[in-house]
Amino acid sequence: MTNSEITQFDFHKGEILVFDKPLNWTSFDLVSKVRYIICKKLKIKKLKVGHAGTLDPKATGILVLCTGKATSKIESLQTGEKEYLATLKIGSTTPSYDLESEEDHQFETSHITSDLLTEVLKKFIGTIEQIPPDFSAIKIDGKRAYEYARKGIAVEIKPKILEVKEIEILSFQLPEVKLRIVCGKGTYIRALARDIGEALNSGAYLTGLRRTRVGEFDLSQAIDLEDFLATPPIIKDKHLTTNEIY
Repeated sequence: MTNSEITQFDFHKGEILVFDKPLNWTSFDLVSKVRYIICKKLKIKKLKVGHAGTLDPKATGILVLCTGKATSKIESLQTGEKEYLATLKIGSTTPSYDLESEEDHQFETSHITSDLLTEVLKKFIGTIEQIPPDFSAIKIDGKRAYEYARKGIAVEIKPKILEVKEIEILSFQLPEVKLRIVCGKGTYIRALARDIGEALNSGAYLTGLRRTRVGEFDLSQAIDLEDFLATPPIIKDKHLTTNEIY
């Protein structure tokens, strides 16, 4: 990609980039890397870049990044409906409710059937109350919840009201269950896995999570990070500008 092709995109005025976040990267890792690549290629010192909706390190998939003045759109983009493909291990738990920590307890699963799971999942569709994970970025008295959790300090995390629109069973092969989940803003899929396990009179945690859609953005529009690094700063035919969306 030539410099003339690059400069047709006004990153200061505002661009929206849809990435497929790699496994084991934090959302901030991706923001930082993209900012660095653009600034280096365009020989600029500063560029405002933010993301619309955090993905945990052990999750992959859609992460929407906004640059320049388009960062003002982050809040509205975060309110968009989200779709996930989640893999749960039934019968075990971890403190973080995912693979970020080691298993700490095992539970009985012989009573769990596909029919039971179907009935239990109905309880989690609609407007529900959910307590965010101890290992989360929720702020409590000025500190993130995970800061307390890592020190073994118990704190009260208030429940949130949120909406889960759909839960579809894609695969049922205990101890593994695969689900497609469509939900609103603020839903912690890790916490949903925890609650499903408890509702089954057992335990559960996430062993895999992929976000396949955020609002109108889906994986067909996503930029692969390796492609971005090879041909920065953007894959032209997978790009949407703020003018095309708003």
